[in-house]
Amino acid sequence: MSTTLQYIQPSLQGDITVPGDKSVSHRSVMFGSIANGKTTVSGFLLGEDCLRTIDCFQKLGVDIEVDGTDVTINSPGIDGWTEPKEVLYTGNSGTTTRLMLGLLSGTKLHTIMTGDASIGKRPMRRVADPLRLMGAQIAGRDNGQYTPLAIQGGPLKAIDYKMPVASAQVKSAILLAGIRAEGTTVVREEEISRDHTERMLRQFGATVTVEDGVVSLQGGQTLTGTHVNVPGDISSAAFFLVAGAIAKNSKIVLKNVGVNETRDGILEVLQNMGAKMSVAIDDENAAEPTATITIETSNLKGTTVEGAIIPRLIDEIPIIALLATQAAGKTIIKDAEELKVKETNRIDAVVNELKKLGANIEATDDGMVIEGPASLHGGSLRTYGDHRIGMMGAIAALVADGEVELDDADCIAVSYPNFFDHVNSIIK
Repeated sequence: MSTTLQYIQPSLQGDITVPGDKSVSHRSVMFGSIANGKTTVSGFLLGEDCLRTIDCFQKLGVDIEVDGTDVTINSPGIDGWTEPKEVLYTGNSGTTTRLMLGLLSGTKLHTIMTGDASIGKRPMRRVADPLRLMGAQIAGRDNGQYTPLAIQGGPLKAIDYKMPVASAQVKSAILLAGIRAEGTTVVREEEISRDHTERMLRQFGATVTVEDGVVSLQGGQTLTGTHVNVPGDISSAAFFLVAGAIAKNSKIVLKNVGVNETRDGILEVLQNMGAKMSVAIDDENAAEPTATITIETSNLKGTTVEGAIIPRLIDEIPIIALLATQAAGKTIIKDAEELKVKETNRIDAVVNELKKLGANIEATDDGMVIEGPASLHGGSLRTYGDHRIGMMGAIAALVADGEVELDDADCIAVSYPNFFDHVNSIIK
């Protein structure tokens, strides 16, 4: 169902507490289900993707109760899971699909996983192939490249694996399989990807070593239930950080934002572009550090986004592209080929949709080039069923002259169910 947005050059003022981090929410349920005993989670993201993760583990026999954003998991441990009588449906969630491949490979269970049409197009062999090196039995379309996937669990052996591309999902799947593997599993990264899995392993009592991009995990460790506090999702906060920087006469305060150093690339880009922003750390010693971030209308300049920073902001590139349309000069985004295998080909999607609004933007093989500033006008946009493209379009409407129509705004609920409530709360 389409949604039409029109704002008359609004000023944005107010405080927002963004929903819980999607990556941490997924993992809190996964680790709570692996662990023995009770795990409590606060600040859980009630987005569709994370609810799919809960559903999958409930089908595996794990007792999970949801009370608002609080989740309680009572698990017998991974050896107490029961073989599901039905297919595990992961919806639109690549995190659920890929990480569960690692978990299920080391059980004694036979399981089948599938997702929606978008998941059916996303590559899975990048996960399945290293898991097969560990002894996993995974079958699927095109030799395990696409869902549905059938997993026959069994004994695994540790591997020493060099990552061909920075991917927290691939790394995490290997480490989750490594918990059950014989020997020490080693993952080597040239560019560091988000480290929520390593942090959470420690929270649940596991020993994991990380040094110079090398992660090592001894197999056979037992995890124990604990409490997980989910920080606000910086990927969700990014949309309001950009809104505050580009909308006229604006000042937004974002509270409890996760500022894990493997995820904070958007802050560096904003600083490089001259954003008027302050970051006050709440507790840097927390398992996942958080901050209060204040952003104001800014005079922005173009920049280059490339190299090692890309894994730290891969999900924020759509909104960074919009930011760049309002900056003076040229912004170049490169080394971002990974965007082609997200919920959609985000390089093409971002370029196609921002052009409809009058942006001076061109696609490249590994990114895009944007010339600014551009005066954006209204238009009819496709979201491609991709929550981040949908939110990009909605934030563009705040600075566009005219109506912006989104063909499917409902997809935003995947990661930010109350997104439009928060937008409307700061319009003055």
